[in-house]
Amino acid sequence: MGISIRAYARHRGVTDTAVHKAIRAGRITPEADGTIDADRADREWARNSDAPKAGTRAKAVKAAVPEGGTGVGSDGPAALPAGGASLLQARTVNEVVKAQTNKVRLARLKGELVDRPQAIAHVFKLARSERDAWLNWPARISAQMAAKLNIDPHTMHVALEAAVREHLQELGELRPRVD
Repeated sequence: MGISIRAYARHRGVTDTAVHKAIRAGRITPEADGTIDADRADREWARNSDAPKAGTRAKAVKAAVPEGGTGVGSDGPAALPAGGASLLQARTVNEVVKAQTNKVRLARLKGELVDRPQAIAHVFKLARSERDAWLNWPARISAQMAAKLNIDPHTMHVALEAAVREHLQELGELRPRVD
């Protein structure tokens, strides 16, 4: 006749749920009457259980919330220690991610954020219309300039068009970063 599961849990310094889990997992075996022989169970527990992982009994580390961060995409959620994460740390990181997500959602509702693909398409459209306006400019203005300068209109048109195309080619080589 051994001791009760709760008494054995107190003896081990664990909860009775941990003892129930150990019995279900087969790490320790109870007596036929459901009690536990403490000496035999201690040996079985030591033999059949893994050593506790580093950091599981340590105090939880607070996750840092970056100031002015707009979401997970900026720096990602707060990093967890390499030794593993306790439940409290995991919940803290989860709450940080939820807060950042809600912050982004609120900014989008307020109109402070724009849709990136839509913004890129809009900038592309503006740049194309600007380029087209510059390409059409020599045809519109060359005859007037040629009359003021008393030179051949066709020569003026060809010279202006070549200069504008060269300038637009130089501008096209610039690669702005959009990130």
